[in-house]
Amino acid sequence: MKRHLVITEDDSSSFYDEEVNQYYHSHFGALQESLHIFINAGLCSEYLSHLAHISILELGFGTGLNALLTYFKAEEMQKKIYYETLELYPLTPKEAAQLNYPNILDYENVKEIFTTLSSTPWDENVVISEHFTLNKRQISAIGAQYSPHFFNLVYFDPFSPDVQPELWTKAVFESIFNSMSDNAILLTYCTKGTVKEVMRKIGFEIEKLPGPAGKREILRGRKI
Repeated sequence: MKRHLVITEDDSSSFYDEEVNQYYHSHFGALQESLHIFINAGLCSEYLSHLAHISILELGFGTGLNALLTYFKAEEMQKKIYYETLELYPLTPKEAAQLNYPNILDYENVKEIFTTLSSTPWDENVVISEHFTLNKRQISAIGAQYSPHFFNLVYFDPFSPDVQPELWTKAVFESIFNSMSDNAILLTYCTKGTVKEVMRKIGFEIEKLPGPAGKREILRGRKI
């Protein structure tokens, strides 16, 4: 894949994929986007506040930023997180080393944790800390199998339907829906009408929320 490093408007880094003409994160700010959509509207939402253990499914490990922020939030909240993430085309170690997250995040041992998350073996459970277990799966979401009624939270973060329509289909969303527990939630940056229609038909209760900088709205779907 042809991709190059970019610095987004909040000074956090990301990659631009030249083959599909898409950024891995919003060019208005990678860090603020991840925090706004997946951490604040997802992990820290009222739907999950009562849970001591949270199982997360992420579609699109990408730069590892969502996983990194989730790790530190788990430590902060003292919640046990199981984090399963899918990525068919992972960054190389050289590419991951170019990302500046360890330099801009104000946590202890950020560089060590980010390196660990980026370099753990694929397709096996790895205990990162008392509160965080990671399972990176190098597969496509098309036809992927999951444990039924298992996940409390889904980060749906692949490239847009314009360039990866095969990942925004009824079959993919239905498989994810069946893997979610009751009252589990799914977060995505995409608010296209076709996506909302598919999610509603499957059984999601759709909620539009204010978006991060540069985006008017995001979607949160709940399994009811």
